[in-house]
Amino acid sequence: MFGITVRDHFMVAHSFRGEVFGPAQGLHGATFVVDATFRRAELDADNIVVDIGLATRELGEVLRGLNYRNLDDEPEFEGVNTTTEYLAKVVADRLAARIHAGTMGESARGLSGIAVTLRESHVAWASYERGL
Repeated sequence: MFGITVRDHFMVAHSFRGEVFGPAQGLHGATFVVDATFRRAELDADNIVVDIGLATRELGEVLRGLNYRNLDDEPEFEGVNTTTEYLAKVVADRLAARIHAGTMGESARGLSGIAVTLRESHVAWASYERGL
């Protein structure tokens, strides 16, 4: 399996519901470093997994919709604990939608999977992986 990874970041404010979250139940900020890995079994006709420039651009577009937002105020996240794990899935699903829409080029339709890792610090991160 071949893979390429592109990286970006975004910043949010949010709070969590539930005793398990301790002090994070209060409104707090988070800066996530995001790694998006695109996978395919065979390289395309140009011997690449996907165009790195397009992958970088599309990851930036997905993150632009989350960056500098208080997720508690976003209707799409109403009643949701926007944990690192949950946000990794949100980013992966939004990237998958863009791939299916063709924004990463026709060759990207040959991708078999995507994995998104959100690093919330140098010692803690979460990932979500899905097929395409």
